[in-house]
Amino acid sequence: MFKLLYIEWLKVKSYKTFRVLIGCFILLLPLWNYGISDCSLKLGNTGGINLFSQAYSFSGVWQNIGFWTSYFSILIALLIIIVTTNEFQFKTHRQNIIDGWERLDFFHAKWGLVGALSLCTTIFVFILGVLFGLKYGHISNFPGEIKYLFYTFILTLNYYSFALLVAFFFKRTGISIGALLIYSIVLESLIGKIINWQIKGYWGNFLPLQCSDELLPFPMLEIMKGAFLNPDNAAPSNTTYLIVSIGWIVVYYFVGRWKLLKSDW
Repeated sequence: MFKLLYIEWLKVKSYKTFRVLIGCFILLLPLWNYGISDCSLKLGNTGGINLFSQAYSFSGVWQNIGFWTSYFSILIALLIIIVTTNEFQFKTHRQNIIDGWERLDFFHAKWGLVGALSLCTTIFVFILGVLFGLKYGHISNFPGEIKYLFYTFILTLNYYSFALLVAFFFKRTGISIGALLIYSIVLESLIGKIINWQIKGYWGNFLPLQCSDELLPFPMLEIMKGAFLNPDNAAPSNTTYLIVSIGWIVVYYFVGRWKLLKSDW
């Protein structure tokens, strides 16, 4: 696997799109969180009340940054689609076979890339969390609710592996990107709300990407939900969402494997 991953690295390290999208992610995620953490509400002649600084202490920083990571991780998901579909469009996937790879080697190389990017995203979030936590809190409170860092890893792995599955199915960059954006931004949210409304429960929260989003809800919204939640209709636990998220990742793997082995090259 490490050899396959190294070959993938050689393919993308000089790729301009790779550098641009990774650079945008590295730049925009901390800038956005800094803007949120420094937000203040001015009342009369006072200097202002910082609304979110406490949310960036170690007690809440992992959940906050993890929540915003779910938005910016779409950049990495698009990168995975572009890197994968380019292999099909420029026929370089066939060259891998000519060079002695099996189809599953090609498949596992892409999954290795997905896993590596998920791990790197989590490490980056950890670094940001430590920096923000030290700025707005105290080291004695470290690590705080660090379980949300693990949830961030699962969320990014879910998003990235879903993007890989989309790429394997459509094999064209434009179509794959369009399908990912339309599904993740519009369709899933709409379908989930319809399911929850029709069944009057939370089954819509178990859709592929939504189940991971539920692991990292916006903290202030979560507090409001807790205040008005009907105890008789309590939401599923994080453990449930975690199991469902992992289950979907396994589904992506086997469906993508089936698709790759079945399709013509």
